[in-house]
Amino acid sequence: MPEFDFDFFVIGAGSGGVRASRVAAAHGARVAIAEDRDVGGTCVIRGCVPKKLFAYASHFADDFDDAAGYGWTVGHRRFDWAALLAAKDREIARLNGIYKQLLARAGVELIASRATVVDPYTVSVGGRRLSARHILVATGGKPYRPPIPGAGLGITSDEAFHLPRFPRRIVIEGGGYVAVEFAGIFHGLGAEVVLAYRGEPLLRGLDMDVRRHLSDEMIKRGVDVRFNCEIVSVARGADTPLVARFASGAELGCDEVMFATGRTPNTAGLGLERLGVALDANGGVIVDHLSRSSIASIHAVGDVTGRQALTPVAIKDGGKLAVTLFAGKPAAVDHEAIPTAVFGHPPVATVGLTEEEARGRYPDVRVYRTSFTPLKHTLSGRSERSMMKLVVDAATDRVLGAHMVGSDAPEIIQGVAIAVKLGATKAQFDATVGIHPTAAEEFVTMT
Repeated sequence: MPEFDFDFFVIGAGSGGVRASRVAAAHGARVAIAEDRDVGGTCVIRGCVPKKLFAYASHFADDFDDAAGYGWTVGHRRFDWAALLAAKDREIARLNGIYKQLLARAGVELIASRATVVDPYTVSVGGRRLSARHILVATGGKPYRPPIPGAGLGITSDEAFHLPRFPRRIVIEGGGYVAVEFAGIFHGLGAEVVLAYRGEPLLRGLDMDVRRHLSDEMIKRGVDVRFNCEIVSVARGADTPLVARFASGAELGCDEVMFATGRTPNTAGLGLERLGVALDANGGVIVDHLSRSSIASIHAVGDVTGRQALTPVAIKDGGKLAVTLFAGKPAAVDHEAIPTAVFGHPPVATVGLTEEEARGRYPDVRVYRTSFTPLKHTLSGRSERSMMKLVVDAATDRVLGAHMVGSDAPEIIQGVAIAVKLGATKAQFDATVGIHPTAAEEFVTMT
């Protein structure tokens, strides 16, 4: 048996890598983790956390407007982009420090350098070669920038958190989570937003009723949503900083062009292909249910794999992998019925099967759907409507999916997800007493 420098070497200190390293160390493994950027990964540094902070900021415009219906007089308002950036940076720095402390307390050695894989048991990092019994690739993903003329003039979600000036006019290309969320953020903060999506409606892959309702609500709010529309080039403008040119031939001047056209796994230059580690068409590491790659000693979790690109999934997969390797208890995550949310304006949350998926798997499906004006807006005067939906297997009465568009959807669906995960029936939903008056009670009163 060869002697190794470490039992476990983790490449990438994002959510999945940090959890895996800490759990492994707790089980007595000698662990090192390499990261050439801030500790915390996409979610903490340039994703979920700063995006949610920006989303909070963008909702205050609605709050100020809605207050009038409740007797409040709100005076002069002014949004300070620089102040928001500074506050966000302070919080991200704090979280980065906490993550470093967690690793140190766990006894994990943090190496602030880029690591590559040399062979199944060796990594190259910081000018050194280190051996490890097991190697974990947890390098996450990065925004995709389309190969069109002038693409380098545009920004992605990474740069959106650090813009020196607030864009008064912005064109966002994409129709997924990131595009929808940033369209809501910039629009809520006062920008003119054009959202160009090559398909129709928004949020491909989600339930069609959700997609249509969200698209309608965003248009109603004033976002200029353009379906079947694609940017073919970006150039510097004479009268505006940038000009976006569309496939139709139309041109639009703006301050920024943002590409929110998907993400790709961070596997380039890691040495995986040279070793023969199997990758999918997007460059993601192909893994089995225990997060093992095609080479037994090399593993992968998080956005670098082809599984759900969600932080809680990466965390669970990382923890289960460490238990499998160092506690002698093979453990896998059940990737069915994983709840997720889109923090748009309004927000979307969902768990389980869409109606389309359910009809493809079950011979008889019942659908319960409701759309209503939230109580808050009976006085605010806002025309926003919420939508809720349950998808049920008629044969067993089991709830296969729950979907919501509207205020507090992510907070509501998190609790509903427990019931869906446990296989609750529609009758059990109906037997549950609702909390009145709330939007959430609709999930237990739908007929």
